[in-house]
Amino acid sequence: MKNILLQLAQTISPGDVGVPVVDENTLFTNILNTTYFLAGLIAVIVIILAGLRFINSGGDASSVAKAKSQILYAVIGIVVILVAFTITNFVAGNI
Repeated sequence: MKNILLQLAQTISPGDVGVPVVDENTLFTNILNTTYFLAGLIAVIVIILAGLRFINSGGDASSVAKAKSQILYAVIGIVVILVAFTITNFVAGNI
């Protein structure tokens, strides 16, 4: 029985059963793109929360300063993510 299953497994290719065949470069690019998406999503959420903190600060100078710095750092993070995305896709496309 074990030999029959082994022979059957050797004759079936991954494309026959609906499993996509992906090379290493595409897999690496997909993982990086997913990571960039999640990092960008987190940065946008931080911007929204900092905006709410800014609105609800009630004129408190320290709270306004914290909100402004959070927004600034989140925007810098988005810029870094976009630059990393561009560089990695350029490099992966030329390999």
